[in-house]
Amino acid sequence: MPVDLHGKKILITREQKQAKEFSEKVLRYGGIPLEVPLLKISCIENSCAQQEQFNGRHYDWLFFTSTNGVDCFFTCENSKKIASGARIAAVGHKTAAKLEEYGYTVEFIPSTYHAEAMTNEFPEQNRLPDMRILLVQGSKSRDVLPKWLTEQNVLFDTAVVYESLFHYENKGKLIKALHHENPDFITFTSPSTIDAFVEMSQEVGQPDCTFVGIGSTTAQHANDLGFGHILTADEFTIDGMIQCMSDYLAVKG
Repeated sequence: MPVDLHGKKILITREQKQAKEFSEKVLRYGGIPLEVPLLKISCIENSCAQQEQFNGRHYDWLFFTSTNGVDCFFTCENSKKIASGARIAAVGHKTAAKLEEYGYTVEFIPSTYHAEAMTNEFPEQNRLPDMRILLVQGSKSRDVLPKWLTEQNVLFDTAVVYESLFHYENKGKLIKALHHENPDFITFTSPSTIDAFVEMSQEVGQPDCTFVGIGSTTAQHANDLGFGHILTADEFTIDGMIQCMSDYLAVKG
């Protein structure tokens, strides 16, 4: 089925650098992007000092759960030393592509791009005796991977290398978009984007439109907060979200 967004207005809430790609694809498929980034990503200042404690430890695997984690991890001088000899796992193809930019080959990507799939699909033959894993995460990453590794009695360390902050400077822009642009769809690419939206849109309330979550975790968080109609992409990517909206419009007529 051809992808067509039929001139619908689509509010994009993800972080500014990543929002650009989303907007370009919305335009390509006939939609009107309303770009209002509600998050800003910042590498944690002391993360490099934190990484020094990992010097001298051998890691069998490094797990990366976002492109932001890749960029912030490799800003540190000793990151290559830490990664030396380790095999690499990435939550999805975007994260894998970012790792390849730094010269690393990714050996494991789950079929569905979230932490639960990483735990369910990580091959049994890769679970070596006494192996140690380094998780590279953000400050708001869920505890799915740490819990799983603890249950599996796997030694692991966690490097928290970035934080997601609410982009309060865009609150006025968000209110204006909701008041005057009347978006047909509002897109969320993480639970954090939903939290930021709720925090910054309190004075206007929940708009009468269709919400789109990038995956089941994001959609469940929206449900938990009492959001109305929520679409969930079959493939947990931006392309999947666009296809989801196109399919919805085709059925709706």
